[in-house]
Amino acid sequence: MLQANVVDVKNEDAIFGGQGWDAVIVITTDLNDIKQDEIKLLASHGKQIDNRIGQSATLLFAPGLAGGRLIISPVSAASNEYSDVSVFAKAAREGLAIAKSAGAVKPLLVVNQQNQSRYQYAQQVSALACGQELWQSLELREATQAEGQSIQASVTEIGLLTSQSEGHSFSDLINAVEAGKILTRDLCGTEPERMAAPAFADYCVDAFTGSGLSVSVIEEQEELERDYPLLCAVGRASFSVQRHQPRVVKVEYVGEGTIEKTLFFAGKGVIYDTGGADIKVAGGMAGMSRDKGGAAVVAGLMKTLSILKPRGLRVVAELGLVRNSIGSNAFVPDEIIKSHAGVRVRIGNTDAEGRLVLADLLSHLRIKATTAVNPQLFSVATLTGHVVRCYGGYTAVVENAVAKKVGISQDLEQISALWGESFEVSRLRSDDFNKVNNISGEGELLSSNNGPSAITARGHQYPAAFLINAAGLDNHGLNSSQPMPFAHIDIAGSATEGHPLYGKPTGEPLVTLLQNAIK
Repeated sequence: MLQANVVDVKNEDAIFGGQGWDAVIVITTDLNDIKQDEIKLLASHGKQIDNRIGQSATLLFAPGLAGGRLIISPVSAASNEYSDVSVFAKAAREGLAIAKSAGAVKPLLVVNQQNQSRYQYAQQVSALACGQELWQSLELREATQAEGQSIQASVTEIGLLTSQSEGHSFSDLINAVEAGKILTRDLCGTEPERMAAPAFADYCVDAFTGSGLSVSVIEEQEELERDYPLLCAVGRASFSVQRHQPRVVKVEYVGEGTIEKTLFFAGKGVIYDTGGADIKVAGGMAGMSRDKGGAAVVAGLMKTLSILKPRGLRVVAELGLVRNSIGSNAFVPDEIIKSHAGVRVRIGNTDAEGRLVLADLLSHLRIKATTAVNPQLFSVATLTGHVVRCYGGYTAVVENAVAKKVGISQDLEQISALWGESFEVSRLRSDDFNKVNNISGEGELLSSNNGPSAITARGHQYPAAFLINAAGLDNHGLNSSQPMPFAHIDIAGSATEGHPLYGKPTGEPLVTLLQNAIK
C-alpha cells in the first residue's frame, strides 16, 4: 500500500529548505492573506508578469525556498456564502498535481485559511485531499509488480506547516484516515474478479491483521443460507462458481475504558450487480463493480479506528459480500423469502438487491444492539440511482423517528460540512412505508417496485422504510420498550468522482463517520 506520510511542521524555517522539503505549496484565499513575508513578496512580484498568479494554480521559480519551487494555488469562491471547505481541497489537489509534475517528492503544504468557523479544518482537509490526488489503483500497482517493476510513490512525504502557537498535531489523524481511505478505495475501485467476494474478504483479513480488531468470515453455504436468507437469494446463482461465492465479514473494535456508546454498521458489498433476472440493459451494467462501496467504506472506517484507538467506543460491523449473478438458479421477482428477522419478503425487482443484503445484516446487528450501551445503527450503501438524480455527488441520510429525535442526521450533516463531505438530509414519511407494506394483501413486505429507482418517486427514501421493517427495526420505534436510532446512508453519488463509470473512489464519507464516532 502506497501512502505519502504527512508530517507536522512547526518551524517556518522549513520553507527555506530545512528538513529536505523540495517544494512549497501555498493554499490561499487571497495573495494578501499570505502570512509569510518572503512568499507574499515573491507572489506579488510574480503577479506583475503573470496575471494567472492568484487566479489559478501556478509554479514560480523561487531560488530561496525549498527545492526552488513555489506553487501558489488559490482557493476559489471562499467568500461565497454557499461554499464549504471542499474549495480548499480542490486548491490543494491542483497545487499538488503541479508539484508532482514538476518532480517534487517532498512538498511542504502551507494553508492560509480564513478565520471562519466553516473553514476551521481547512488544513486537515487540504492534506487529506492530497491523498485522494495521489492514490493509484490496485490494478495498476499489481500489474506493474507482475511485470517485474517496483511501483514507486510519486510523492513520498508531505509536510503540513502549522503555527507553533497552535500546538496541534494533525498528522496522526490524517495518516490514520488516509490508511482507511486507501483500503476503501482499493476495495471499492478494484475490478470484480480481483475483488470477488472471497478475495474482498481475504483483503480485509490481511488489512486487519495485527490491528487489534476482532475479525471473522462466514463462508459455509449452509450457515449463510440459514442466517442470511435474503443475502443468499441475491447470491443464489453465484454459489456454483467457487470464486464468486458470498461471504459475510464481521469486524469489531472495542476501545479501552468504560464503553460509552456502541455503533453498528451494515455495509453493502455487492461485488457486481448484473441486475440479476431483471438484467441491466443498454450498457447499464458497466461500472457495477463499484456497487461494493458501502462495505468498502465501513472496512476503511474500521481500519482507521484500529490505528487511532479511541477510548470508550465500541464499533461492530457486518459486510455483506455477494455477486448478483445471472443464471438458471437466479432468484426472480414474485418469490417470497423470509428474512433473518422472520419477515416474509416478496421480491419486486432483482435489481433492487442491495436492500436485501442490508436487511439481513441489520437484523443480526439489531439483536446485538439490544444488549449494547447506547446503540446506534447505520447502513451504508451505494444503493440507488435516485439519490444521484436528487443530489448529484452528495451523500444522503434517511433516519428513523428515533434517530431524528436524538439528532443523528443533524449531527452528520454538520460534521460533513466542516470536513468537506457534505450530506443531504432526507425524511421518511408514511408514504414510504405504504410503498412496501402488504401490497398483495397477503401480508408480505414488497422489496421494491418494478422500475428503476432513478425514475421512481421517493426512490432513495422508501428503501429505508423497507430496511426498517425487513430487519425488525419496526419493533424498536419511538413508542417501543427499547427504541433504537437507525440511519440509512446512501453513497451512490459520493463513492466515486469524475467519470460516472470509472472515476476514482473517494473513500467518502469515512471522515464524517469517524468524527461522528469519536465526538
